[in-house]
Amino acid sequence: MSVRRVAHEAVRLEVPVAAPFAQFRARYEEAVPKLPGDELARLVAESPSWTEVRAAADASTPFGFLRYWQTDVGALMSLAAPARPCTEYLMGNHTIAQRMFVHQPGVMLYAPLRTTIHEDADGATWFTVDLPSSRFGSFGNPAVTAVGRELDDKVAALLEHLDAPVA
Repeated sequence: MSVRRVAHEAVRLEVPVAAPFAQFRARYEEAVPKLPGDELARLVAESPSWTEVRAAADASTPFGFLRYWQTDVGALMSLAAPARPCTEYLMGNHTIAQRMFVHQPGVMLYAPLRTTIHEDADGATWFTVDLPSSRFGSFGNPAVTAVGRELDDKVAALLEHLDAPVA
């Protein structure tokens, strides 16, 4: 076996947001609820059926996504540069990721999705995410690519809900 090099192009969506940073961030965090860390530990410990895991995820994800992690990048970067609001997230859904993982575990490089909400130098708010199909399509597996396109649609629905332009 040898190292594989896979060159691929990712499409980044840089979405302008009309709302102020704090307001948009609050709406995003409401639409993409946080997965409590103890919930993951409980699921692993109790080993419920996958049907139960899917039902629990569906019940808690109004737009199909959960927040697995977030950090205030702006606060950290303000130590070296002018302060600018920026929050980074890992957003995804383990029940959707599983549908790709079964075909190619390497997809976890891009699942969950990385997103940011930030202000630019002019004070405008932006939401940024790589188009999921551009990441997952790079694995060359039609089943994985199909799920990536499904995630594109979920991102578009989330943006529509948040009153942000849909690409």
